[in-house]
Amino acid sequence: MASMTDIVFLLLLFFVMAATMSGPSSDIKINLPQSKSKTATKQVVARVTIDESGNFAVATGNEKLRPIKPEDLEAAIMNIMTQDTSAYIALHADQNIAYKEVVRVLDIANQNKFKIVIRTKPIK
Repeated sequence: MASMTDIVFLLLLFFVMAATMSGPSSDIKINLPQSKSKTATKQVVARVTIDESGNFAVATGNEKLRPIKPEDLEAAIMNIMTQDTSAYIALHADQNIAYKEVVRVLDIANQNKFKIVIRTKPIK
């Protein structure tokens, strides 16, 4: 009987530790590109760029970036995305900006169910 209680306590300990090790699930689903491989696409891309100072700029495809105020960002993205529903958002964010600026763009994409990728540099 004593060995049975030992096994029960070990199982209980295992399940408690396993439950605390799993992280919370993310509500924002993003498609992170692989850094080692290069892929190309012919789809229309809404480019959102955030520079080191936290300034936003938006462009479609290969157009020149145009500066935009943070409060006008959602309207600009919606305007681009209504032109082509198969388009996605490519986020180009400086590595030194505040995390909240990236989350702002991710929230807009999540609320409107847009596909989004985050641009990275290849590992050297």
